[in-house]
Amino acid sequence: MVKMTDNRLNNKETSSISGYHAHVYYDAGSKSRAERLRAAIEERFDVEMGRWRDNPVGPHPTGSYQVAFAPELFGEILPWLALNRDGLTIFTHTETGDHLADHRDHAIWLGDQQELKLSIFE
Repeated sequence: MVKMTDNRLNNKETSSISGYHAHVYYDAGSKSRAERLRAAIEERFDVEMGRWRDNPVGPHPTGSYQVAFAPELFGEILPWLALNRDGLTIFTHTETGDHLADHRDHAIWLGDQQELKLSIFE
């Protein structure tokens, strides 16, 4: 395996990641699937669940709830969410303390990418 070096990279250390947030997006038609997914997440993982937000809040364009988890859980929970999201869109991002970069540059989408209201961070 050849190690490629790109001088344009910032080489940020993963130790700057204090955690992750996964935001499960839903609307009135998909809320029952979001409920089933939430129950399965709570049963399977040691995470902190956020409140139900039936309307857009912050940068999020639709209803959602947040799943906060430690970096050590990333390799287990993200693949599980990818396989079990039941058609829901899940927006996941790092927690580094830089909210704009976390939501814009460090985003991972499961499902359809949606436009966030990033202007709230500027």
